[in-house]
Amino acid sequence: PTYNNAGTVVDVVSRTLLQCPDVFVVCDGCTDDTVSLLENMPQKPRMVVLEKNRGKGAALKAGFRAALDEGFAYAITLDADGQHYPEDIPLFVEANIKFPGALIVGERKGLEGVERSAGSSFANKFSNFWFFVQTLHHLNDTQTGYRLYPLHKLHGLGLLTSRYEAELELLVFAAWHGVEIESIAVNVYYPAPEDRVSHFRPGRDFARISALNVVLCVLALVYALPLAIVRFLVRLLSTVIPLLIFISL
Repeated sequence: PTYNNAGTVVDVVSRTLLQCPDVFVVCDGCTDDTVSLLENMPQKPRMVVLEKNRGKGAALKAGFRAALDEGFAYAITLDADGQHYPEDIPLFVEANIKFPGALIVGERKGLEGVERSAGSSFANKFSNFWFFVQTLHHLNDTQTGYRLYPLHKLHGLGLLTSRYEAELELLVFAAWHGVEIESIAVNVYYPAPEDRVSHFRPGRDFARISALNVVLCVLALVYALPLAIVRFLVRLLSTVIPLLIFISL
């Protein structure tokens, strides 16, 4: 997904194409030269163009549906601002072979030594805490956009919010439905603060994330907990019934 990353997106796409020939770019209402730059690349990516800016959640949803329509079972997502290294894609492929069907999270290395805004650092810790409360799973980096998704195991796409917080939702719904979540260490590049392109709006986005976490905590009690109990009972019965049949024979 990209929104006005004309300065970096061509380099990111070019390097990604060296790792994988099937690259989708979702242009989320770009108002800069992103679309024309991508269309003039010698090796063009597949493009999904949204006429209006709808947010990262909507862009991810559009990209996932495009990949599913073409028959893909997995998608690796990375940011268009150059933060993620496409050269780390083989690490996700290796993890996919080791953990087939899992959602693989690229945990960014060395964040403590990087000059980041106080809001960005707090947002990650805030998100990590609430993810644990809602799922009882621990992750060190729930805000990373570098991930491998098992497309046929994505849940809650119809309910997915349209903005920045959608990536947290995808993790929470995956954990609730028993999808294995694994972390791998990946490299990260942070340019000088004056060169960064960020669409994170601290006040508004924190308000949205806080409201989302309230909703997710309620759903954890009324939806996820009963779902976990049913899943446990099904596993128990699938073990006990064959055992009783064997004993009776």
